[in-house]
Amino acid sequence: MTTPRPLTDLSADEARRIALRAQGFLGAPDRKGGVRGVLRHLGAVQLDTISVLARSHELIPYARLGAVGRKAVEDAYWNTAASGEPHAFEYWSHAACILPVEEWPHFAFRRRAYRARPHWNHDLPDGAYDQVVKQLRAEGPLTATELGGAKRTSEWWDWSGAKVAVERALMYGEVVCVQRRGWKRVYDLAERAIPDTLLHDELDDAECLRRLVGLAGRSLGVGTRADIADYHRLKGEQVDAVIADSGLVPVTVEGWGKPAWADPAALETPPRGRHRTTLLSPFDSLVWERARAERIFGFTHRLEAYVPKPKRVYGYFAMPVLAGGRLVGRVDPAREGPTLVAKQVTLDGPKAVPAVAEALVEAASWVNCTSVRVERVDAPELHAPLTKEVTRALATALR
Repeated sequence: MTTPRPLTDLSADEARRIALRAQGFLGAPDRKGGVRGVLRHLGAVQLDTISVLARSHELIPYARLGAVGRKAVEDAYWNTAASGEPHAFEYWSHAACILPVEEWPHFAFRRRAYRARPHWNHDLPDGAYDQVVKQLRAEGPLTATELGGAKRTSEWWDWSGAKVAVERALMYGEVVCVQRRGWKRVYDLAERAIPDTLLHDELDDAECLRRLVGLAGRSLGVGTRADIADYHRLKGEQVDAVIADSGLVPVTVEGWGKPAWADPAALETPPRGRHRTTLLSPFDSLVWERARAERIFGFTHRLEAYVPKPKRVYGYFAMPVLAGGRLVGRVDPAREGPTLVAKQVTLDGPKAVPAVAEALVEAASWVNCTSVRVERVDAPELHAPLTKEVTRALATALR
């Protein structure tokens, strides 16, 4: 692909601030739009099974809006509007993600690709697919367990025939995940769950891809081809085929070394406003792509939950700390009753101490913890200053 001549040259700092604003971390938070506004703004909120302080899809709006109630988060995602229509659905995007329901038509390209897939990891028993659809039609929304069992044995990968069938139907678009109940997917027929005006696969692949590339660019503010492709897990050649017609404009960014594209609206006004100080989920779309986080923030980010404990550097669920528009450290948290425990803290020097303390205390309040204990700090000489600052911040918060 021939890259068009860039329209704008951005400094590395300008690109960083554009990215922060696009992700909802710079400027006044959209409290009126609330959690649903965050979902529409980001275009995708990743789900994950790990829960330490909270699950990742709860941490995403918390990081942008502050201490929004956790029940309010679930209700915002899954409860239907006054019209009786849903606000969101779960599907495969960056990974398993909550997506705004209005984007259902734009994933038609992926549903078609799944239907045409020549092989699968799990065999589908004869008759299981039709049985699952029949049961959902007769009984309404059900979990895999209610459909006949999620697994054949205790092994996590050993799916039952019903589970294989309903997951296949989910990928094909005949079935939709309408909520999570006890972390189990609740499935229903798409013909019931998706509004009639959206329930179609009429858009061709090019139109779907143009929309998703444009959405990714707006959610990122500015990004390389790889950044944009990664947002909804598109192929590079899919991005190449539509980016010229996506509404994004070519730019150069100091130090990036690769062509980039930006949301033209993001270039119209300089990004200004208040920065959020907060703990970030490792699955937050601000940092979920490692190469981008390193390029923008000079921050090496790695989820170590699946790394053997002796080989972990930062901890099981190390959460980056955002402050002043920079990533200034990491906290590996845990909870012990009413105490939030910072099992391991990594600080980007003494200047990061107040921000990390603020982030810890706010997170503790959000999950109804009344105290914070700091265990290990990568720089031992900063343990006492951090503990002192946490104590001061707690006292202020309890006034």
